[in-house]
Amino acid sequence: MKVTEARTIPLRGATPDGGWAQGYDPNEDLHTLIEIRTDDGVVGYGSCFTSQALVEGALEVLRPFLLGESAVEPERVSEKLHQFTFWQGRGGSITHAISGIDIALWDIMGQATGQPVSRLLGGRYRDRIKPYGSLLFAEPEILRPRLESAVARGFRALKLGWNGFGRVNRAYDELLVRTARATVGADVEIMVDAGGSEQFWPHGYKWALETAKMLADYHVAWFEEALPPDDIEGYIRLRENAPLPISGGEVLTRRQSFLPWIERGALDIIQPDTTKCGGLSEARRIAWMAYDHNIQMVSHGWNTAVGLAADLQLAAAMPVALYVEYITPSPYIDDIVAEPFVLDTDGMLAIPTSPGLGVTLDLERIAHLAGGSLSR
Repeated sequence: MKVTEARTIPLRGATPDGGWAQGYDPNEDLHTLIEIRTDDGVVGYGSCFTSQALVEGALEVLRPFLLGESAVEPERVSEKLHQFTFWQGRGGSITHAISGIDIALWDIMGQATGQPVSRLLGGRYRDRIKPYGSLLFAEPEILRPRLESAVARGFRALKLGWNGFGRVNRAYDELLVRTARATVGADVEIMVDAGGSEQFWPHGYKWALETAKMLADYHVAWFEEALPPDDIEGYIRLRENAPLPISGGEVLTRRQSFLPWIERGALDIIQPDTTKCGGLSEARRIAWMAYDHNIQMVSHGWNTAVGLAADLQLAAAMPVALYVEYITPSPYIDDIVAEPFVLDTDGMLAIPTSPGLGVTLDLERIAHLAGGSLSR
């Protein structure tokens, strides 16, 4: 089975607010699906956390190495793409595009073999997992109903971040966290993401440590992106001294970039983004490196139904996996699949067992979000 075509599908018109400093526009083009076609008629889908323009540019470089390749050898083909684009890639748009290609190739191999991707990744350790609803902080009068709505939809864990947190003053930070805890009660887990990867992040180690102490008082499960994403020394100190787990890593790409963070113990929880770091092939390697160093891996997943499906398959195939990220609400997750994801009464999400990624996409809805056409 050979790859005959690789094309991009942009998602626009319903982009969730990401809390970016430059403002919010639902027409922002931040998520791109990749469709891989084969000579046997099998079609696979992947997802990239970057714009169509950047993915298309990357595909112009990658297509000569991809077309005609085996469609059922995702790990080898993806490594070939990494190796053949060292001088133009090694991160950024090239790696983001390889991520989507890799996910699509795993989807194809699962369909070709009649197996869920998780079984092909080595086996299924679990058949369900807890999703944490990922949403933004807001003024208390806005935050309360958002949290109540998420809990009503079944979420028993919620991650809050960005917007005003860390951007006003310490009293406001505590007000937000206090409001969240009072709203959801003691039985719902809360995680906090400061968003230290935002441009010109002003805070350093001491701010992060004091904030970590405050968060621990409210029984926050982890503190994410407390520092700028390249401050490995700061993260090492913070992990050693903070009273709660420290997480990060969403902006890193390629397994080699994660290695020093894992080997030096910079994080309690490493968070590769499957739609950015190199796909399932790369995320699996990162997850196993973390496991061998007794570091928890939780996929970063501010993405699409395809990205969530990939994260679910990876979580099934890891010896230890506690959560998947589930941006909520998001039409790019909830509205582009034929059968929506449903949380059970325990707040858990079933991991699909059907071949490939295990989800069927609503191509008409995707065409609408892509501007009426699925052609390039």
